[in-house]
Amino acid sequence: MDLQDQLKNLFPDHTPEEIPKTEKKANVWLQEDPILCKYEKRKGKPITILEGYTGADSDFKKLAKELKTKLSVGGSFKDDKIIIQGDYRDKIMEILKAKGFNVKRVGG
Repeated sequence: MDLQDQLKNLFPDHTPEEIPKTEKKANVWLQEDPILCKYEKRKGKPITILEGYTGADSDFKKLAKELKTKLSVGGSFKDDKIIIQGDYRDKIMEILKAKGFNVKRVGG
C-alpha cells in the first residue's frame, strides 16, 4: 500500500488536484561566436579550459556546474573561464553541441 492509497483511505471525500509537470531546463543564453575549448598542462596535470562565453556570468557558472556533475570531475570558474580537471575536450564538446552551442577546439 503506497502513500496515495493510505491517504484515500483516511480522506475518502478528498479529490487531489493534479499538478502539471514542467521540465526543468537551464535557460542559458546561446551565442553566435564559438566557445573555445583548450587543453593545457599546469604543474604537470592536464586541464581543459572553456572561454569565450559572452552571456551572463551566472549562466556560465550554471554551465560549469552542469559539466562538472556530468563528467564527475573537479573544476572551477575564474576570470570568465571554466577550468575542468583532466582532458575532457571531446566529451565537453559533445555536451555543448547537444545544448546548441558552437564549440571550437583550440590546440592539439
